Amino acid sequence: MKKLHTARFNRAGLLVSVPAVLLASAIGNNAMAQDATDEANEGALEEVIVTATKRVENIQDIPISITALNQSQIEQMSAGVPDIRFMNARVGNLTIESSFGRVFPRFYIRGYGNTDFDLNASQPVSYVVDEVVQENPILKGFPVFDVERIEVLRGPQGSLFGRNTPAGIVKLDSVKPVDVPDGYFRASYGTYNAARMEGAFGTGFGNGWSTRFSLLYMHQDDWVDNGYTGEKDAYSGFDEWAARLQLAYDNGGDFRALFNVHYRDLDGSAILFRANIIEPGSNGLNEEYYDRDTVYFDGQNTQELTQWGGFAKLEWDIAGLTLTSITGYENVELFSRGDIDGGFGGCFVVDECGPGFIPFDAETADGMPDHRQWTQEFRLTSHNDGGFNWIAGFFYFNEKFTIDTINYSTLFGGDVNGLVEQQQKTKAYAFFGSGTYDINEQWRLGAGIRYSHDEKDYWAERYLSPLSFLDVPPLGPIYADPDDDKVTWDVTANYFQNDDINWYARIATGFRAPSIQGRLLFGDTVSVAESETSTSYEGGVKMLMAGGKVRVNFNLFTYKVDDAQLTAVGGEANFNQVINADKVKGKGFELDLQAQLTPNLLISYSMGYTDTEIRDDNLAVAGCGAPCTVTDPPGDVAGSYLINGNPLPQAPKITSNLIVDWSKQLASGAIYFQGDWVYRSKINFVLYEAKEYRGKSLSEIGLRVGYRFGEGNHDLSVFGRNISDRERNIYTIDFNNLTGIINEPRTWGVEYAWRY
Repeated sequence: MKKLHTARFNRAGLLVSVPAVLLASAIGNNAMAQDATDEANEGALEEVIVTATKRVENIQDIPISITALNQSQIEQMSAGVPDIRFMNARVGNLTIESSFGRVFPRFYIRGYGNTDFDLNASQPVSYVVDEVVQENPILKGFPVFDVERIEVLRGPQGSLFGRNTPAGIVKLDSVKPVDVPDGYFRASYGTYNAARMEGAFGTGFGNGWSTRFSLLYMHQDDWVDNGYTGEKDAYSGFDEWAARLQLAYDNGGDFRALFNVHYRDLDGSAILFRANIIEPGSNGLNEEYYDRDTVYFDGQNTQELTQWGGFAKLEWDIAGLTLTSITGYENVELFSRGDIDGGFGGCFVVDECGPGFIPFDAETADGMPDHRQWTQEFRLTSHNDGGFNWIAGFFYFNEKFTIDTINYSTLFGGDVNGLVEQQQKTKAYAFFGSGTYDINEQWRLGAGIRYSHDEKDYWAERYLSPLSFLDVPPLGPIYADPDDDKVTWDVTANYFQNDDINWYARIATGFRAPSIQGRLLFGDTVSVAESETSTSYEGGVKMLMAGGKVRVNFNLFTYKVDDAQLTAVGGEANFNQVINADKVKGKGFELDLQAQLTPNLLISYSMGYTDTEIRDDNLAVAGCGAPCTVTDPPGDVAGSYLINGNPLPQAPKITSNLIVDWSKQLASGAIYFQGDWVYRSKINFVLYEAKEYRGKSLSEIGLRVGYRFGEGNHDLSVFGRNISDRERNIYTIDFNNLTGIINEPRTWGVEYAWRY
């Protein structure tokens, strides 16, 4: 075992050593050969300004592990027509996956997330857009466009951001209106007739008023054949629109305002489940049944979504303080239907079935016909020049939605043979405060505290069971009304060794409110998980070197989650429930660096290492219904397995991303090259361990080659994603057949961009 652990550590060390060599080269070639005083700012990296503490601050001064992506990096990573999952592993210790496709992304920070696929699933990673939390997972799929910055805050953020942030936050800030004409237009075309057009226009119109309108359209043709029906190009296409309108007021006085409305419409194919694509006894692809370009469906596969919302942010400067009010509203409607068994027929019912063994048909739909969320935050912020600074506020959250879960009898005309309705109302409020005190020029101490109250009212009713032919009756309504109060806090310390080096330490707590799972199609119980609480310890250093040409941020962390909420999915009964484990522990590190190696060459590297472990001696979950090879010890109940000591699902030990940005003057413009490489190590798909449900490591390469001209306002480029065409199973359903989901194929495209 020691040898195995050493090998794993060495792999992590290798990934660290590559940028370390670049760093040493940068320091040796740039720092030591120059006078730091005379040339400190020549070719230096730009400051990274973030709002992670609800203030505008330099990322180097904040005692939190943060990675920020700027517009250029976002545009490189999101070339083509991707969804939010383009960020998967693009930041150290951040992963994103989905079993719904372009909707319902699931976020994980430091291996800590939630694999639950029900539409009321709560996640320990919060998603915040323009200071408004997007609570329901469906809201988190809004397309990324005209975005100024993405910030990833690792570790509990309970003091300032509250409930459901014990793992961290992904925070987006859109480009805001300015009082001069400003905007851009981008258009691209590529593989599978993938087309993207987006643009923004903003201007001021006097007396402190300005506006900005942003629009996005993405399209992709169907390109996956249905081998069962013989239909060519049947699946994987979509049409998607999104828009954002902002109106701002700032005349230089004591009052400022920002108003925002946004809209999204999606119509296309749901994600494709592929039956028996995993080789029994291994985690490789089964070449007998797997073909990336073909599936074998006898059911439907469609997805429709409409989302809109808005917010009003009002600010008043009063006696050296700023009073901020943010009122947000979100609404979404979704219908997603898929052939979940990934094949055709049902071998227990009809003679014809495949590919491979399909015991019985499984075609289901999840709908959210009614959803609304509104939030209100008031906060008061001080602006003292040194000494003591503070933020205090109040937050209110109100959400209500309906979920329809539908089962279809694929073998008998596609009629509805199962129907469950769930309704959930959530109310939450919190009081919070946070402050920092500068003891002297080198030492700064900080602390924050938050009191949160969360309550849910829930009911579920099964109107029709898919097993009614076995005399399984309707059920319910079943009620649940969990509530809880928690106090979360954090304590931080900064030691500014000099203007370029900041040592810090942080202890923080977070909590996730009680969660409910009521997927009653094939089960008769509603499961309720108690609140989980997390405590994180973190220490690190943030450095600028080589006259500001090199930025290095490094930290170590360890965390513990008590009463950890886990999701047990699948099994032979295809039943989903939330459970509590005694503890989950994690430890690791993060490294972010940027190096301006030459005036024409910028290197950016982000890497994370996380080791997670479930600790509960007696916790057992149902195993797979398919003939898989479980390696965990059996539990007391037949078909169950003990998961003590297992890693969290979807928690790779290593995530790593390298971006190379090179440019050179050519004629009246500049030719440039941008390349990015992303890697994540192997993962476990479910709570128990089985040979088939262990995802292989995945690495992908993207590139862009282009030419900027017209004083840099015009840009023509060619781009590629996953250019090595790596094929991997990235998600598994542990239910009766070895069904999986495949990563996106290699794509190419051309793009024109104009900025003014």
